[in-house]
Order: sequence, then structure tokens, then C-alpha cells
Amino acid sequence: MKSVEDMQDSVLASFRSEFGASPDGFWFAPGRVNLIGEHTDYNDGFVLPMALPLGTVAAVRRRDDGVLRVHSAEARETRTITLSEVAPGGDLGWLSYVAGVAWAAGEQGLDVPGFDISLEANLLQGAGLSSSASLSCVTAKAWSDLAEWGLDGDAIAALGRTAENEIAGAPTGVMDQLASVHGRAGHAMKIDTRSIDVEQIPFDLAAQGLSLLVVDSRAPHALVDGEYAERRASCREAALMLGVPALRDVPLDGLDETLGRMKSDLLRRRARHIITDSARVLEVSGLMQDGGDVRRIGPLLNDSHASMRDDFEITVPQVDVLQEALVSAGAHGARMTGGGFGGSVIALVDAGSEDWIIEAAHQAATAHGYDEPTGFVATAADGAHRLR
Repeated sequence: MKSVEDMQDSVLASFRSEFGASPDGFWFAPGRVNLIGEHTDYNDGFVLPMALPLGTVAAVRRRDDGVLRVHSAEARETRTITLSEVAPGGDLGWLSYVAGVAWAAGEQGLDVPGFDISLEANLLQGAGLSSSASLSCVTAKAWSDLAEWGLDGDAIAALGRTAENEIAGAPTGVMDQLASVHGRAGHAMKIDTRSIDVEQIPFDLAAQGLSLLVVDSRAPHALVDGEYAERRASCREAALMLGVPALRDVPLDGLDETLGRMKSDLLRRRARHIITDSARVLEVSGLMQDGGDVRRIGPLLNDSHASMRDDFEITVPQVDVLQEALVSAGAHGARMTGGGFGGSVIALVDAGSEDWIIEAAHQAATAHGYDEPTGFVATAADGAHRLR
């Protein structure tokens, strides 16, 4: 896996090769791992992500002719488009996450110059770690800096989200982009997705002899599909049925009685996951803040996974096998992270146990005939920023 420094060298070389010049600067935006609180962001609930030291590096030069040229190391191609051509309903593929930022900025009345961009990422696509938010946010940050828009972190995240929603067609909530922009080394972020309040929560696992493993199931993961849209629609319908603005507003007290009034078992289960997982965010963040043993959050991670599996139905067999194997091998808790239908599992483990716990995950996956998973130790990193 390339370091950020190595990727800077790579994008500089590809920029000069593709565009015959040197860039004006280099930017980085990370992916994220969500510790707990899944699908709660579009229900005005709470989430607890942290930014990763993995993400996307961009070498960028400003143009003054309204043309966008983008080279992607992952796609192994260079695409050219006039900014005036970008609009919802198109089929730009990966370019949507870059060109969509320009469209979103133009919709806000900002003056949007053209760009030459060379991109490279060290974050696996499809692993549920927000590689798309990393791409849209590194683009938005570079445009804000070079075009002198002076946008704050929330505004940069909003551009990235609009690009994903309107141009890429991915119905994401607000968490991924906020995490990519507001990350802070050694901290997780408790985000109130209604107020967009971001609270930095110290998250120093090494000090307690712990590590956070991220294990990619290598099961395909995509958000631009009917399953994700169905979950959003179900949540809206459940909130209407319960007479609240959003599921975040349903209290935990008397929840069984409240949900028992719903005629649809499907909507009852969908609502229960959102309401309880948002509450788990508050419980986990409280345990992290009180200075006690972080291992106490383990059972809550397990509960969250069971809720995603049984009530929200967004896990897949490959992910469930990994979660069970990680806990059986000694993890204090484990859960799927990300939008679901594939992706990665996180596990809270004792430092020094990482190798044999990952090996147990390998053995479980191969015993079931699944692709061999890959894993790494995750640490909390800084959000989107200019490198040089």
C-alpha cells in the first residue's frame, strides 16, 4: 500500500506526463471508518466516524477556459469535459465525483475555474470506507483553495455530498464527507447530523493496549443501487407513521410499545435499528469520554452488527462470517462498517493479537468458499488538507 508521500511523487509524474506542466499544488482527503451509527445520518441521528490515514491525493492546476481534465491512476485513463456540460442525469462514471463538485459550486453562484487534476488513492474501492467521499472532498478542498472561495469545512463537505447525490446518483447522508473534512488525528467524531455539530472525542487505543482492525470482506459494495434507496424510503415512511420529523426523534423509553403500534413488521424493524443504533452512538461516545476501559464498547459493537443483520438487513453472509470469526478469535467486539451489502468489518482487539485474529478471519472465509479478506490496523487521522 503506497504512502501519501509516494502518491505525491506518482501524481506529480503523471501530471507532468499527461498535461505537460507542473501542478499548482497537492491535496489529500481521507476515507473514513464508522465506529458505530449506521444509516442514522439521513435520519437526523448520531454517528461516530474517524478519518483514516488512507485516502486520495490530487495534484491540481487551475485553468481559465472552463475545461476539466482529470487523470485517474485507478481508472488508468484521462477524461476531459467542459464544465458547462455537467448536469444531473448524465453517466460520467468515476468522473461524477470530481465534475459534480464543479456543478454543485456553480449552483451556489461560485465562480468555477477549470482544472487539470491527477489523482491517486491508496484506499480500496468497495470496502465501505468512503473512497468516493475522499475523492469528492479532495476535489472540493482543492477548488476552494485555488479559486479562493474561502469555504469552511462544512461547506466543503456539502459540495462533496451534493456531487455524490446529484451527479453520481449516490443517495448518501452527510456523515462520509463530514468525516473526510473534519478528521483529527487521535480522535473520533461524534456528529449530530441534524445540527451538523461535530464533537471531537479522544480515541487513543494504543494507550490502553488496544487496536482497531479493519477487515475487508472483498464482497462487492455499492451504494448506487435500489437497496440503499429502499432503506431511505422505509425510514421516511416509518417516521411518518410514527408522527415524528425523523426517526431520531423517537425516544428509547417505551420503544417496544411505540413500535408495536406500527402495522408493518418491516417498517418496525427498520425503525428499531435506526433508533437503537443512534442511541448506541451516544453510549459508546460517553464510554470513550469517561476515561474508563474502552473494551466496554465491545458488546455495543456486537449489538450494532446484530441490529444491521436482523432488523435493517444490510449485511451479507461474507460479512456475518467475518464478524463471528473475529469475536470468536478474541475481539472484544466487531461490526460491519459502512453502507452495507458488502464492505468491511471493524474489530476492537488487544494490541499484539492482530495477526492471529486476521488469520482466523482468513480461515473462516476460505472455509465458506469466500474470497480471502484483507486487514489492516486503523488509526484516526487528520481531514482534508493541502499537502504543499
